[in-house]
Formats: sequence, structure tokens, C-alpha cells
Amino acid sequence: MSGHLKREPAGIPHIDRTNTMHTDILINATPYENRIALVEKDTLLEFHIERPAEKGLVGNIYKGRVVRVLPGMQAAFVDIGLERTGFLYVDDVHVNQSKMEKQMAVQDHGCNGQPQFNTVEPDTMVDNGGDHPAIEELLQEGQEILVQISKEPIGTKGARLTCHITLPCRNLVFMPLTDHIGISRKICDEEVRQNLRDKIEQLRPQGTGFIVRTVAEHINSAELEADMEFLLLLWDDIRSTASRSKVPSLVYKDLDMVFRSVRDLFTENVRELIIDSKSVHKELLSFIETFAPHLKEKITLYDEPSPLFESYGIEVDINRALDKKVWLRSGGYIIIETTEALSVIDVNTGRYVGKNDLAETIFKTNMEAVKEIAYQLRLRNIGGIIIIDFIDMDSAQHKEELYNTFQEAMQADKSRVNILKLSEFGLVQMTRKRSCQSLDQMMCEPCLYCGGDGKIKSQRSICYEIFRKISRDALNIGGKNITIKVHPRVADMLLREESVHVERLEQETNKRFTIIPVPDIHIKRYEIIWNE
Repeated sequence: MSGHLKREPAGIPHIDRTNTMHTDILINATPYENRIALVEKDTLLEFHIERPAEKGLVGNIYKGRVVRVLPGMQAAFVDIGLERTGFLYVDDVHVNQSKMEKQMAVQDHGCNGQPQFNTVEPDTMVDNGGDHPAIEELLQEGQEILVQISKEPIGTKGARLTCHITLPCRNLVFMPLTDHIGISRKICDEEVRQNLRDKIEQLRPQGTGFIVRTVAEHINSAELEADMEFLLLLWDDIRSTASRSKVPSLVYKDLDMVFRSVRDLFTENVRELIIDSKSVHKELLSFIETFAPHLKEKITLYDEPSPLFESYGIEVDINRALDKKVWLRSGGYIIIETTEALSVIDVNTGRYVGKNDLAETIFKTNMEAVKEIAYQLRLRNIGGIIIIDFIDMDSAQHKEELYNTFQEAMQADKSRVNILKLSEFGLVQMTRKRSCQSLDQMMCEPCLYCGGDGKIKSQRSICYEIFRKISRDALNIGGKNITIKVHPRVADMLLREESVHVERLEQETNKRFTIIPVPDIHIKRYEIIWNE
């Protein structure tokens, strides 16, 4: 799947395809869905999607109430106003409870800090260390508490919560009540690390904590001070809001995905950021003027008739990222299957028969699969426990080389991973940190036709696919009326939950829509008829 050459869209003249290595950020922004693609050397590396109807929650801060303390699990359930209570583990509770209660009394609702959101790269983390008090000594049922979501609700599980509240900015991550200075591990020069540490030490208020992010490697004191002042004012505002808020309630809402991508992914190493929405483009220019004005010239508005993601071949890559089977260039393939407990990847030789002997054929297939697996894990955002079943190899040298190659291939992944060596059965066991839903979970839902054994595109994904096709063809096809024949469930969503977007699209295309439910049609099928 990786390495697909993208067609050069007209009207974007400064995409230099002769460059040996470059990174572009493509943003498809609509009122109903934002999609972000990170493309490196014409290969889709990361794909992120956010829908207002299914808004991501990681990074949001809530004032909640402890509803149940579980000594046997050393955890607690906290009501923060969502459909399911959040889960708070003892290690994520502020240890100095008396200090916290005192601060709550003076309307200082802050807790400890720990970097969160998948864009806070492998920075130096705070080690709480020592023995923790038991959960029942820290929390009581009915107690009010300030928490931040560290992991999205997934499946039947509620959100993972933490009291170690953190506030990320472009160059710094602020930890309000942690006396700690951390430097991104990706900054390797010891002189630079010490210089940054000295700058933070001079600027930070006593008792606060900051982590310097990778993008700030060559930043000056004035820029650090500006970021620090912004974060301190933001924390004061959060505390003030928390003191006035009821329980449970949302106290602070993190930036939406478009602006987070600019804040966290848009660096000097990115050659260009291309966005297809005029209104969001204007907002982005204003946003970047505050955080990184020197990058303003790299932001381009895409206004060609052909949709942005289609022009760059992203739509094809997204659809392939939902497939269970991924073909390798040699003719072998891998199968990716995910359950609630773990994900399993199986490697097969497929059509590849090799040239010399069986051992060499197996080794080459496994080595090719290693790089594709590392790519797919990042693209699909597969997290949790992962089991990889490589084709059995007898050579100890081949096994060691395979393991080392896999370790190297996973180094580009920003998520924290832990990989064990091949077992005697040829299995690799690994974990990859999961903070949000995978691409499969975001874009698919259990199939109505197979009892949940397989998956198809969700009703909302089908609605938005219809929107995109109408937007694409509206300028080229005449007529004032459009008839949309869909499955009754999709029709119901178009007429109810997505009615606002349907009306907006009618206004934008100057056409009238007639939505007709067709009981006999497959749920993922639809028909768009253009009428006079």
C-alpha cells in the first residue's frame, strides 16, 4: 500500500517531486468532517479524522464527581457528564491530597501534570516514583475532582482520566503543579539541552513544571517566555472557570484537530500545508501569526475543481487502509484483524515463490512484511496488544535481523512501543500506546448483515461520501433537483442528524435534494440522480 505515486493537481505549482525527502500536510475541512493527511515523499504516513458529531475528547478538562471507589482495582469511577463514567487509576491521582483540598478551598482546582495527546512526542516524562497511598486514602465517593481525559472512550470502555493535567503549546508543555523541567529526547545535543534547561529555570514560576518540545530546539528566550506566559494565563482561566462550574461539567476544551495539527505537526520540516477551505484557511493564517509567523508562507489555499484528497490519491489510500488484506510488492501479503482485546497480523508468502530456496523466500517475505507492518500500524493507528505471526524461520541470524529491522522501522512512530523478540513459534508480541480510536473504529461500524463478524462503512461515512460526490459533480452537471436513493437508515440520518449539512449543501450547490429510502438496497449502496 505504501509508496503510491500521487497525481500532481493543477494549480499547485510549487510541489517539487524531485525532492528526495519532503513532508506535506493536507487538510480537507468541511462543516461535517475534518480530515488531515501527513504525506512524506508521496506516501500517506498518518491520517486523522474528526467529526463534530463524534468530537474527540482527549485533552479536555472536566470538573467531575467520584461515584465509586474500587479498592480491589485501586481505581475509581468519575462522573464527568459523558454517557459512561470515566476510569481513574491510583497512579493518575494527585498524591498530595491535603494540598489539593487546600487549593480547592481557595478555588485553585489544579492537579499534577503529564504530557498527553498523541502529538506530545516522546518527551521526558515525570517519574512519580515511590509508593502511592491507596486509592481509598486519596478519594471518597461524592468528592469533586478536576480531571483530564487521557484516552478516548473505546467500545464499551469509558474514558481514561488523569489528575496529572497538562497544557500543550507549540514549544512547551505546561505541568501546573509539578516542579520539573523536561527536554524532548529527540533533542540529542547535550549543550542545547542544558541551554534550554537553563532558560526554563530562569523563566518559570517556582514550583511549576515545563517540558520543552522538539520543535523548540533552537528557540530563543523571548519565544519561550511568550509561550510560557500564554500557558500561565490559560491555566489561570481554567482555574477560574472550574471555581464557577457545576459538577459535572466541561471546564476546558482542547483545540479542534485542524488547529492541533498546525500547533503540533506544522514545523520547519514540513514543506507545505495545503487546505481546501477558504474560511478555515483565513483562521489558520491568523492562528499561525500568533504561534509561528515564520511558517505563514508555507500555508496554501487549494481551490481547484477536483477535490484535494482525490487529486493527491489520498482517498484511494484511505479506502485501502480499511482492508483486511494488504499485498506486498513481492506477491506476499499480510492479514490485519483487530478485536477488543488485541490485534493480530499474519504474514503469508501468497503468490511469491522465490528464486533459490524456501528459507530465502520466507526470509525475504518476512523482511518486506516488517516495513509494511510498521507503516500500517501508524497509518491505521492500531494500539494496545499486537501479535504478529511471521512465517517460521529456522535461522537464528535471520530472526535477529528481522527483529532489529522491525525495531528500526518503528522508530519513526511517535507512539510509545514495546517489542519483544521472536518467540519459538515465530510470534512477535508488542504493545503500542493507544490514546484514541483506530481508523477502523472511526470509520466503520458492526455490519448489520453478518451479526457483527465483519464491518462496513458507517452510516455517517456514507452520508459524507454522498456529500463529497455531490460537491464534486455539482458544477459539471446541470439540473436543479437531485434525487438521492439510499438505505432507510442512511436516509434517516440524512433527514435528522445531518439535516443541517444537507441544507447547507443545497444552498452551496443551488439545488434541491429529494431523499428516498429504499428498503431493498444494501446499506452501503446509494444512487444519485440529477434531474431538471
